[in-house]
Amino acid sequence: MSLSDAERQSRLRALESLMDLMRPAVQADGGDLVLVSADVESGVVEVELRGACSSCAISSDTLQGGVTRILTDRLAWVREVRGGVDDSIDPEDSMMLGTGAYVPRYRERSS
Repeated sequence: MSLSDAERQSRLRALESLMDLMRPAVQADGGDLVLVSADVESGVVEVELRGACSSCAISSDTLQGGVTRILTDRLAWVREVRGGVDDSIDPEDSMMLGTGAYVPRYRERSS
């Protein structure tokens, strides 16, 4: 199947808009969701979780249960979502970025 330039652009715009809708939820916990690549002809999309997501125990669930499900449900042309976590950040720095319930917080005990 060969797409016109207009159809390629339309698919890419729709993907970017959907990514923009999902990003605030990830950013609220100190992470980020980045579109690495998209082949709009084959339907293969690659995304990456960054920031606090690299130390989050449920980042793979976020990719599979959230990002993949939403992209494949809402964009009929998406056939496969490949994802990963940016592990180049120091784990302790990653944990300090988080603001959500997944990041343990130190609490000083009162006497």
